Amino acid sequence: MRESSPRRCVVATASLLLTSLALAACGGDDGTTRAKADVNTKASTATEKDFDPKGNFSASLQVDNKWHPLVPGTQFVFEGRSNRGLGRLPHRVIFTVTGLTKKIHGVDTVVLFDRDINRDKLLEAEITFFAQDDDGNVWNFGEYPEEYAEDGSFEGAPSTWLSGSRGARAGILMRGDPRPGTPAYMQGVAPKIGFGDTAKVLRYQKRECVPVGCYENVLVVDETNPLDPGDGHQLKYYADGVGNISVAPGEGGKEREILELVRVQTLRPKTLEKLHEEALRLDRRAYRTVRKVWAGSGRAKLAN
Repeated sequence: MRESSPRRCVVATASLLLTSLALAACGGDDGTTRAKADVNTKASTATEKDFDPKGNFSASLQVDNKWHPLVPGTQFVFEGRSNRGLGRLPHRVIFTVTGLTKKIHGVDTVVLFDRDINRDKLLEAEITFFAQDDDGNVWNFGEYPEEYAEDGSFEGAPSTWLSGSRGARAGILMRGDPRPGTPAYMQGVAPKIGFGDTAKVLRYQKRECVPVGCYENVLVVDETNPLDPGDGHQLKYYADGVGNISVAPGEGGKEREILELVRVQTLRPKTLEKLHEEALRLDRRAYRTVRKVWAGSGRAKLAN
């Protein structure tokens, strides 16, 4: 997933969480109608070229975009199948929104900790970084994905990139006001590793059902990497107040990944603390394993 724990028993918790997320995404606005229109225009047509680390991230850690809200302590679990070279096998991805932050390219970002499990083995552990600008756009600032062999040993992190390092630049993960028919936008630019994922808002779908429930008016985004045409397309489905709920294969590609949201929960403090330790370990290791990329970034730490 170009891109988290127990579930059926947390339906009530998840419902409360999603309600709070939806409320958080709906703030009042004291500005004029003209000001609102200007913000909506910026939020619906923003591209990676609008990145302004000095003047547009006054509350960067408050990620309350209704299509991609990030509440610390929230975990999302996805399950499905993908072809990693041995046929279409069971695949599981666990995303955790941590309470950690990291300064990248002059901007304080929220740290996510991801685990990618295939055939019941951990293939990848990753920290990724996001921040929201003043127009409601959520930006992708980079990633450190460690890859592991079948025996669990560390193989490397060749797909690492950070905005502001070695020619890489932040991109937009989710617009503040995504609208069909608007131009495509890059989700990050890292020429040294051939990363240039590009997204385009396709449509709003009337209804989409996944194991956690059914959602109305679902946003559908098409993602691909023009720098690697053989990688094909992915379709990602987003629910208001929740975020990504499913992934489906688009045109082309061999992996043909399918993922559905099977659990949402708020982690207990002790569980979150353990995940913080793991994420901080990855950040510390990155200064050794990919030091040329990581050297200019601030160390990950607990948010104040």
